[in-house]
Amino acid sequence: MSTIKIAVIGCGCIARSSHIPCYMAAEDAEIKYFCDTIPEKAQACVQEQGCGIAITDYHVALEDPEIDAVSVCTPNRMHSVISIDAMRAGKHVLCEKPAARVYSEALEMQKVQRETGKVLNIGVVCRFHEAVNQVRRRILDGELGEVYHVFINFRSHRSIPGIGGAFTTKDISGGGVLIDWGVHRLDQVLYCVGEPDPISVTGAVYSKLGTDIPGYVYRYMWSESTRDVNGTYDVEDSVSAFIRTTGPVITLEGAWAQNIEEEEQYLDFIGTKAGIRLQYCGNYKVYGTRNGELFTEDVEIPEINMFQREIDAFLHCIRTGEKERSHIDYAIKTSKIMQGIYDSSKNGKEIIF
Repeated sequence: MSTIKIAVIGCGCIARSSHIPCYMAAEDAEIKYFCDTIPEKAQACVQEQGCGIAITDYHVALEDPEIDAVSVCTPNRMHSVISIDAMRAGKHVLCEKPAARVYSEALEMQKVQRETGKVLNIGVVCRFHEAVNQVRRRILDGELGEVYHVFINFRSHRSIPGIGGAFTTKDISGGGVLIDWGVHRLDQVLYCVGEPDPISVTGAVYSKLGTDIPGYVYRYMWSESTRDVNGTYDVEDSVSAFIRTTGPVITLEGAWAQNIEEEEQYLDFIGTKAGIRLQYCGNYKVYGTRNGELFTEDVEIPEINMFQREIDAFLHCIRTGEKERSHIDYAIKTSKIMQGIYDSSKNGKEIIF
């Protein structure tokens, strides 16, 4: 295979900030199509990059025999639909996280991947961060002893993204803070502790602070351009969960919005020999004992482009057929856990897998 020809489907924030520049920086990739249902977005990408063709219907790209692969950067509602259509059209797929809105959609994506043999990687980009990989190596090498508990904390003051828009409309997104932020944290944990299988989950999700869209008070809002005071808010802004796995127990506390003005974004890996606190895509600390004394090790990670690593790995998979760390077979476990949390909250009982 010579140059790998790409279609980027969805020309919003994640495509323009990460996927597109990383493909442009890759020596063996060429973007042929920029696709978005809003023509101006696709055309803007053509003008910014000086290449490619702007289209509004992704089927145009799928019908082009020159296209080898697609990046799916649309809202969550279209993830499974476009990914499945692309694989059946003979294209490889990198689909942004989450794999899908609900577990059943993710399972169908996995089924079609196995039927077609095409690459289907999910945008769990934190698996390509150097700190995450260092922590994983230390855990799997036994430095922490038995890791029996992991605590996930991702809580913000009032940061609901684009309130009233796609992020807060369940039919489009599938959920709120759990499926938006929690997906990355759960995935990192499973990756770092060796991909254990989930056994059961108890969870509760709350939709409290964002329900009055016009009256919602905030200091900063990501994707504020998509805010719609006349829109929909039917997703959760906070979540609590207790997850049993074939490895460690995982506890989780998350919030887009809470009435505590403290930002907390970390993962605690608790072992019998040592523990690690990993800041979200940042530095980490190791706590333990050595020669009869307590010690703390601060590890600082230099700036890296984890999205470039993710894109390069996808291109490598296309060329070699290798199964990368972001393959659907790994991401499917996170979808299963998140579905369990939503089902547990809805039904008021523990979900046993």
